[in-house]
Amino acid sequence: MRRKHRRLQSEPDLDITPFMNLMIVLVPVLLLNMVFAHTSVLELNFPTGESLTPDQAEELQIQVVIHSDRLVVADNQGGVIKAIAQNDGEYDFVALKDVMKEIKSRVPDKKDIIIMPSQETSYQALVSVMDTVRSYDAVVAGNLVEAELFPEISLGDAPTVEAGEALKEGGQS
Repeated sequence: MRRKHRRLQSEPDLDITPFMNLMIVLVPVLLLNMVFAHTSVLELNFPTGESLTPDQAEELQIQVVIHSDRLVVADNQGGVIKAIAQNDGEYDFVALKDVMKEIKSRVPDKKDIIIMPSQETSYQALVSVMDTVRSYDAVVAGNLVEAELFPEISLGDAPTVEAGEALKEGGQS
């Protein structure tokens, strides 16, 4: 009978060269993409349950109410400043920015504004209104800079149509 001799078999070395090539390409690509992924944080002021002091009640409050068919710019002293209707189903942010610039020229020290979206307002519309009322691009000494309008934004609920109609009817009688 013949004996079988086992030959010593060694396992082949693991070749990690393709994996290292992948890492050499992948790491710089991921690092470059990190520069383009920015997260912006917007600080908002939410209404509190505290009652207003008499000084705060007399202070000018600028409001932008976002309805499904229009934007309404108003204040607490004179009422509606301007109602901006939609153009082709889109809000007119250029007209809103012009109204905000005009208001800012009248009250340059004012920094706060209240935005009141309705229930059917889309998130994109809300963010676009916030961006529009916060600042605008201006040319100063040949350079394009971002000029401040109303950076301190507070959010609230838009008045319902029924409440608005009741107020109108109560005011007319």
